[in-house]
Amino acid sequence: MAKILVTEDESALRMFVARALRLDGHETHEAGDGAEGLEMLSASQFDLLLSDIRMPVMDGIELAHHAAERHPGLKILLMTGYAEQRERADDLASKIVDVVQKPFALPDIRRAVAQALAQEGSCAA
Repeated sequence: MAKILVTEDESALRMFVARALRLDGHETHEAGDGAEGLEMLSASQFDLLLSDIRMPVMDGIELAHHAAERHPGLKILLMTGYAEQRERADDLASKIVDVVQKPFALPDIRRAVAQALAQEGSCAA
């Protein structure tokens, strides 16, 4: 299974998503903001970055840019509850797999992660 970094500033949601992905057999690691996520990406290799867009310190857009630049094979899946944030992610279309709209049900995020991991390469077609 995959090694996944879940970067989300809402601790309850972060733990909820990480636990669900562990039930699917994945190894999960958690970060509370983009800067912490970037540090973790530098310290270890991951198969997927699952990140909220709107976070303090460093948002998911900036994190995705840094992650794609430093780790070209990393698959990146973003989450947001804000339409304008989804539009901000448009310039990342060549670097991310998708943007998952919040709120989501656990089956939705599990399916999005499975689809992201199944895609060839690191970018959306």
